[in-house]
Amino acid sequence: MIQHRIVLQFLVTLLGLHYERARSKERGASAVEWVIIAAIVVGLVGIIAGILVPIIRGKAQEVGNEIEGS
Repeated sequence: MIQHRIVLQFLVTLLGLHYERARSKERGASAVEWVIIAAIVVGLVGIIAGILVPIIRGKAQEVGNEIEGS
């Protein structure tokens, strides 16, 4: 649970920094930065899904087994 909070805090901070940059007069490479942010977010979602899906499937199997055993 603590790791999820750290990841969320990191993402909020990162997005806040990029929002401030996008609002500033210097626009430079903001499109490239947003692509990088999007790639990071997609990667994190993939990692989180990779962790949660097996857990959820295992619990669903336990529930199914419990129902069959009743």
